[in-house]
Amino acid sequence: MNKTELIDAMAADAGITKAAAKKALESFLGNVEGSLKKGGRVSLVGFGSWSVSKRAAREGRNPQTGKTIKIAAKNVVKFKAGADLSNSVN
Repeated sequence: MNKTELIDAMAADAGITKAAAKKALESFLGNVEGSLKKGGRVSLVGFGSWSVSKRAAREGRNPQTGKTIKIAAKNVVKFKAGADLSNSVN
């Protein structure tokens, strides 16, 4: 399912227009992004939680040349599925 299909499904399920569903989805995504940028955590009980984790700098290898390269440290977003979501797919 892509973003457009999700918007269509949200509009149909909630009985709202596609424009309203798009606005709601974009608001949700913007608020999740904003919270994660501040280093926060977003939890939806039963669905899952997003958090930010720091990945340390490390050395890697260029597969074409075999030469060692330095990979910079960065923040990565992690998602952990909740129990209800995990149970629904198993």
